[in-house]
Amino acid sequence: MSREPSVRLGGMALANGVLVHGPRHWACAVRTDDGELKLASGPKPVRAMDVRNRFARGPARIAEVFALLPEVRRRLPEATLPFQRPGVLGAMAGSMVAIQAVRRTRLSPLTQESVAALLALGPAVAALRGTGLAEYHGAEHISIGSYEAGEPRTREHERCGSHMIGPLLATTAVGTALASRAPRHLRPAARVAVGVGSVAAAVEVFSWMVANQQHPVARALARPGHELQQRLVTAEPSPEQLEVANAALEECLRLET
Repeated sequence: MSREPSVRLGGMALANGVLVHGPRHWACAVRTDDGELKLASGPKPVRAMDVRNRFARGPARIAEVFALLPEVRRRLPEATLPFQRPGVLGAMAGSMVAIQAVRRTRLSPLTQESVAALLALGPAVAALRGTGLAEYHGAEHISIGSYEAGEPRTREHERCGSHMIGPLLATTAVGTALASRAPRHLRPAARVAVGVGSVAAAVEVFSWMVANQQHPVARALARPGHELQQRLVTAEPSPEQLEVANAALEECLRLET
């Protein structure tokens, strides 16, 4: 039977390991080139749980992760972050240029954001090529999902960031349509506000989706993320990769409890 987990966990797959984080602490485990399992952990430098304003929680969670990654690299230099390869950085730059070009066209806001969402997948595809990232992503989901359910789970997880694509696409499309109605001299500021507001609103919609997984709207919004998890961003891990994910999970739980 499933159970309510004592600690709500998040995670991130690396090219050679898994990062698991709780409300206050993090733990990262990697497999080095010579096969050694190495582990590091500590308190979070920024904690989104301390933010009470519901509309600030989305940006705070993003800031929490960006503040955490340098600490992970400092404590565990062997960790290979998903986007640190030169080819991935090039794909990110190209994706940004293409997205800006699309947003200067006369396409409708919904069409622009739909195309932009597809273009934004380019860096993820580049990160997945030639690495163990998809397998470690699957290991992360299996490890955390099995802990939360109290029984073995598959490599798909309902709180994966891929499920944010649907709500973020919807909130950005609505926000962009509203920003386009602003006076011309106010549109740059309106677009910035839309960027922040769309993330905040998408996080709230995502939280609702997790709590109402069988609702038809929630299922529709989750569909793009489901397809991504099944077809691209996760793969079945090896026992050695799952061992790495479990080591990170156990260390994070030790610190949190």
